[in-house]
Amino acid sequence: MLEVRETGLPGVLELLPRKIGDDRGFFSEVWSERSFKEAGLDYSFVQDNHSRSAKGVLRGLHYQLEPIAQTKLVRVTRGSVFDVAVDIRRSSPTFGKWIGVTLSADSWNQLLVPAGFAHGFLALEDGSEVQYKVDAPYSPAHDRGINPDDPAIGIDWPLPRDQWLLSTKDQNAPHLAEAEVFS
Repeated sequence: MLEVRETGLPGVLELLPRKIGDDRGFFSEVWSERSFKEAGLDYSFVQDNHSRSAKGVLRGLHYQLEPIAQTKLVRVTRGSVFDVAVDIRRSSPTFGKWIGVTLSADSWNQLLVPAGFAHGFLALEDGSEVQYKVDAPYSPAHDRGINPDDPAIGIDWPLPRDQWLLSTKDQNAPHLAEAEVFS
């Protein structure tokens, strides 16, 4: 059984797969096409990604443009991260708004980030591992980013700026006002 929780942004959902445990350990069906369809979520994932980050690593805000935009199903298998989705659809009433959810191996929650949203996360512990499914392959020609420190978005990251570890690409990403986004 899959528990689905609404967030403050339409289509961005927190998911809680059932976890069955005893003194031997646990079992969890973390993704099931059938369970997703029963919950009204019809996605065909084509690729799994896995990253490991030290505390303070901030990855994002990333997205791909049409026609290869990606929906992401994000989960943490070790440690914890503050996971963020930003609405980058100019025609949306929630354009430029963000939500943040702490994902952790302990809480076993996931975040579904649909196409049309930028995604990023900040590692809250050393060795945090993030795994995520995408419904379109990676395309360097469509890959884009927005600066995670954009004051117009105003993400309230849980670690101070001087503790962030950013790639050069993310440091130099444009602010939302200058970024190529969805109509």
